[in-house]
Amino acid sequence: MGSNVYVGLALTGHSAGATCEAKFSGVQITGTVGPQWANQDIGIASNAAEPLYVALSNSVGTPAIVVHDEANAATIDTWTEWVIPLQVFADQGINLTNVDRIAIGLGTQGNMTTPGGSGKMYFDDISLYRLREATEE
Repeated sequence: MGSNVYVGLALTGHSAGATCEAKFSGVQITGTVGPQWANQDIGIASNAAEPLYVALSNSVGTPAIVVHDEANAATIDTWTEWVIPLQVFADQGINLTNVDRIAIGLGTQGNMTTPGGSGKMYFDDISLYRLREATEE
């Protein structure tokens, strides 16, 4: 073979309107191959166009909800950082020293009567940071 060999796994469907899913496991390549693995998730952009939200709540009271600025956040197909200042939740009455639930959802929070779309979302690095206060020099 030549110096560059490309190995790939793919899935195809026979109906343009149907969603397909494949899970590959135990895939191995033997021989002298380099570590230049790359992958691309395909199909995330085909998610239903729905908003993304985060809700925090205490054991009593109404949850505080923040909706992503992008109304069709479910269709974003690249890693995107979303920073939510905690003050936004405090301004809605959440006691930040007593949070007992966090929810991440798509669509309209609490809407269980209208079914939403389908698709995939990947979440990582969910973090809580204290903002450093500016100091005078």
